[in-house]
Amino acid sequence: MRWKRSRRSGDVIDRRGRGSGGMPGMSLGIGGGGLGLVAIVVLVLLNSGVFGGGLDVRNVPNLGGGAPGSGDPEADGKLVDFMSFVLDDAQGFWSDTFQEADRTYERAELVIFTGATNSGCGGATSDIGPHYCPADQRIYLDLDFFKELRNRFGAPGDFAQAYVLAHEIAHHVQNELGISDDVHRSQQNDREQANELSVRLELQADCFAGVWAFTTYERSLLESGDLEEGLDAAAAIGDDRIQRETTGRIDRESWTHGSSEQRVRWFKNGYEDGDPNACDTFSAESL
Repeated sequence: MRWKRSRRSGDVIDRRGRGSGGMPGMSLGIGGGGLGLVAIVVLVLLNSGVFGGGLDVRNVPNLGGGAPGSGDPEADGKLVDFMSFVLDDAQGFWSDTFQEADRTYERAELVIFTGATNSGCGGATSDIGPHYCPADQRIYLDLDFFKELRNRFGAPGDFAQAYVLAHEIAHHVQNELGISDDVHRSQQNDREQANELSVRLELQADCFAGVWAFTTYERSLLESGDLEEGLDAAAAIGDDRIQRETTGRIDRESWTHGSSEQRVRWFKNGYEDGDPNACDTFSAESL
C-alpha cells in the first residue's frame, strides 16, 4: 500500500512495555439487539446516498527486516506508524460519510499494548487478539498478533494488517450507528439466535472494511497483491478454519465470526460494490 509517514495519530495510545496493568477480560468486539431495528438503523445511513464503491489495501514500506511484533524497535515503530495511518485514513472516511448523512462520528482510539492492559471491557490480553471495546470506544492491539497471523495462519503482508484494523474500526462504526446495541438486545431476547446474530455482525464489519478498502483503490493507494493479502487474512481467521486447526472438528453452531468463505465473500461484497448498502447482513436470507 502506498502511504506516507507523517505525525502519529492523536488517536493512538502506545502502552507497549508498560507491564500488565490489566486483568484477563472478554473481547467485546460487538454489541447486540433486535433484528428489525438493526435493518432500520443501517438503512438510515446506508440509503443516504453518500457511499462509494468497494476494494482493499496493503504494503507498508520495508519494515527493516524485522518481523511484526518482533521486538525490533525500528520495525515495530514503522508498524505503529502504519497502524496510525490506517486508523486516521479509515476514520477520516467514516467521519466524512457520517457528516454527509447529517450525523456526527466520534472517533475511536487505538491502544497498542504488550501482553495485557486495562480496558473498559474488563481487561485486554494478547490471548484475546485485536478487539474493539464499546465501553471505552477503543481498539486494543498487541503487535505480536501480526506475527501469529503470518506464521500460524499463513496470512502475511501489510494489507492483512490493514484489514484487521479496518475490521475493528467497522465495529466502532456499528457502535456509533446503534447496530451493536440492537444486536445485543436481540441476543438477550433470543438466546438461540445469539451466535447467528454475532456472525451477522462480524460479517457486516468485514463488509464495511471492504467498503473503506475500495476508497483506497480509488485514491491509487493499492498496489499489486494488496487485495489478495486482505482476502487471505479474512480466510485465515474463519471459525471453521480455526476450529479445524485447534480441535480437528468443525461445529457450525458455535461460530461467532463466520466461516472463511463467508468472511471472504462479505469482504469482497464491500470491496466490489464500495457501498454499505451491500453490507446489510441482517436482511440477507443466507449468509
